[in-house]
Amino acid sequence: MFSPAIQRLIESKSGSFMIPASKIACVSADNPLFHAFLILTKVKYAKVPVLDHGKLVGLLSLAMITDKMLGDHKIDTDVLNHLQVKDVMQKDYLALNVTQKSLEDQLHLLVDANFIPIVDDEGIFQGIITRREWLKAFNYVVHNFDEEYVAIEKSRIVNLNQADVPDESNQVQ
Repeated sequence: MFSPAIQRLIESKSGSFMIPASKIACVSADNPLFHAFLILTKVKYAKVPVLDHGKLVGLLSLAMITDKMLGDHKIDTDVLNHLQVKDVMQKDYLALNVTQKSLEDQLHLLVDANFIPIVDDEGIFQGIITRREWLKAFNYVVHNFDEEYVAIEKSRIVNLNQADVPDESNQVQ
């Protein structure tokens, strides 16, 4: 569980970490692999969402495409014209529902992923949450915590409280 103070600071900075679908480069499951290769090369994303009529159906990376192009002793670019995105895409992926995207869920998933796709109840792609946006918010918290809060180590409070308790061995009878 997040410290409430930390969570407030993160939320005040982030508003929402989600980058809307309208600003994300995506490919269609039916696109030729050649088209996806061009998109990934131009946008310089590590991975892009794959959609089918607006629904998130997979993820695709440049590495997945180049893996199909590598032959025994040569690079076969002809495969780009014969395969579709759905033939190569990653079908096993994690996504969060737009109504259930707690900060803790986001952080846990971003440990192993550069971004998390966000979908609605029908699986319609809504956008992504990126590790980069999280790091920017964390950077804000690290640099601004003392502006908003006073932090005292618990051990210092315990030591102060113990100093207030009279030592019974020194009392005169």
